[in-house]
Amino acid sequence: MNQDTPSINWSNIARHHPSAFLLAAQLLSLILYVMLEGVPSGPFILSVFGTLVLLLVVWVVIHSPAINWLAWIIAGMTILLLIFSWLLANPKLLIWATMLEAMLYFYGAGSLITYMMGDEHVTTDDLFAAGATFTLIAWGFAYLYLVCQAWSPNAFSYAIHPGEPLSFIELLFLSFANLSATGLSDIVPVKSASRVLVMLEQFAGIAYIAVVVSRLIGLTINRLQDKTAL
Repeated sequence: MNQDTPSINWSNIARHHPSAFLLAAQLLSLILYVMLEGVPSGPFILSVFGTLVLLLVVWVVIHSPAINWLAWIIAGMTILLLIFSWLLANPKLLIWATMLEAMLYFYGAGSLITYMMGDEHVTTDDLFAAGATFTLIAWGFAYLYLVCQAWSPNAFSYAIHPGEPLSFIELLFLSFANLSATGLSDIVPVKSASRVLVMLEQFAGIAYIAVVVSRLIGLTINRLQDKTAL
């Protein structure tokens, strides 16, 4: 190997771009859903990876202006409930763990938004944070859809297997379709609770683009104009 070739300093990247690791982990989980579909040990592997993502969310919160100990409490309670739900085979505990997981994702998204809105300079990590925030909101609502489906059976209608509960990846697809306002989802909310959640996510998606993304774009344009003026 050529000694003059610069090596990648992963510790430096992790310290200055924590959002990049979170975004990469979220996107990697999508690939894992495809690779592990139908694999007997797939759910366990996805659960372990999901726990690692939870810790990444806390790590990102630590690097933001948000309150760190609150993220640790939510993550700790979520992991404990997940463990007890597996040991006791108690689906109710799993529902509560899922709700707490959604809370942590939303708290992480809020901390990243606070971080991005904290100054007038757009950095590389701000761009990673913008992508990570989008995925956190999408995952958070997908977990809320799971809770809604557990508390209100048949809250969502899916033509492929009507009357059956939807999987997490199907609800995540619905979440991404709503948050991005693409309207490509063939899953329809049919009960009041699920429709309210869908409307809230649609509002969150529009607000995120109108407030956060447009601000980052505006600051980037202003910076380029200032450089041109010089």
